[in-house]
Amino acid sequence: MLSAFSSALRTPDLRKKLLFTVAIVAIYRLGATLPSPGVSYANVQACLKLTESDTNGVLNLLNLFSGGALLQLSVFALGIMPYITASIILQLLTVVIPRLEQLRKEGQSGQAKITQYTRYLTLGLAVLQASAFVALARTGQLFNNMCDQDDPTYQIIPESTGIPMWLTLTILVMTMTAGTGVVMWLGELITDRGVGNGMSVLIFTSIAARLPGEGWSIKESSGTGKFFLVIGLVLVIIALVVFIEQAQRRIPVQYAKRMIGRRMYGGTSTYIPLKVNQAGVVPVIFASSLLYLPQLYLQFFDQNNLKDYQIWIQRYLADATSPFYIGVYFLLIIFFTYFYVSITFNPTEVAENMKKYGGFVPGIRPGKPTADYLDFILSRITLPGALYLGLISVLPNFFFIWLNQQQYQNFPFGGTAVLIMVGVGLETVKQIESQLMQRNYEGFLR
Repeated sequence: MLSAFSSALRTPDLRKKLLFTVAIVAIYRLGATLPSPGVSYANVQACLKLTESDTNGVLNLLNLFSGGALLQLSVFALGIMPYITASIILQLLTVVIPRLEQLRKEGQSGQAKITQYTRYLTLGLAVLQASAFVALARTGQLFNNMCDQDDPTYQIIPESTGIPMWLTLTILVMTMTAGTGVVMWLGELITDRGVGNGMSVLIFTSIAARLPGEGWSIKESSGTGKFFLVIGLVLVIIALVVFIEQAQRRIPVQYAKRMIGRRMYGGTSTYIPLKVNQAGVVPVIFASSLLYLPQLYLQFFDQNNLKDYQIWIQRYLADATSPFYIGVYFLLIIFFTYFYVSITFNPTEVAENMKKYGGFVPGIRPGKPTADYLDFILSRITLPGALYLGLISVLPNFFFIWLNQQQYQNFPFGGTAVLIMVGVGLETVKQIESQLMQRNYEGFLR
């Protein structure tokens, strides 16, 4: 592998792509640590030390995806999450809105139009999310009300002499929204002129930036023995994730020979790759967002004067160590996996496209029998994929039960973090490998 990297660096055009990607990543990390105007950096650090990252729910997930920039309210505090949300929304709306479905079938021009809609929706979501996070920071709920905003030592957005507060908040929201636009642009630059998918690389960078700090906190609080045991478990988890992510069921497809003019086309054999994890990390994000709603509901009430049903919600639906919470989380992931796969992969459409170009599955008649066969295979292969996603996603819950520390609710060595890092790593390595093979290099695997 090291020789392959040295070969890649010796290739002028590939070296330029790698160095360009590294430069963009460096700019992204700089923006993630740059404080937004109107935010007191010293007071934010004091709140972080006071709470010790003891936040909850989706805030953990968003803070992890932003590389810790969210809780610091930096210029790139929102990170790439508004773009991911916009992409998922448009992907789901494509099934519902005929106009989007038509654009998707138009090829490159239609996809460019959908990409433009995604950008507009990203900026709209960025305004909403920036306003929400600024409001949470203004009231202290961003840090679970542990930072008294009446105390000047912990005021995240302090009063400025001669500048009205509404103007400060407006500038802050505009800055974070503009930061999201810049992050989106940086991701597209990596995709066009760098190596790998730009948005995925930026998420990978954000998660990787949190690993050293989280690992060190485990060593400091739980001891060296547990630290090395966690590292060993992480390596086993990564190996398992790599194995499952690479697993696929290949459906053989044979294309009949056709005469078009004086030329003969077809007669080739190929296959349809159905991955075990066809849904990716989207079901995990959906389930996490849904389970955040009970926690958000409880924040509107006095925590010292809760009713019986609110205490039950707090005990079973807001506590990530509760067996009931873990069970509901696991079942939601399975449900959303089947739901998302059914939306993104249409066996009827695939069967019709195969029939249009003279393709058929050996032993299966074209048309509806092929669609039924693909649907049967997909429904069977989705079950192990859903179980795999559920087990990997609840691992952080068991980790911080075992470590007996609530501060590991943003534990980065399992769940969504590992799924994203392994997936992005495999995709980037494959892209470098393909470019090396085009230049007759030996590649990563001997």
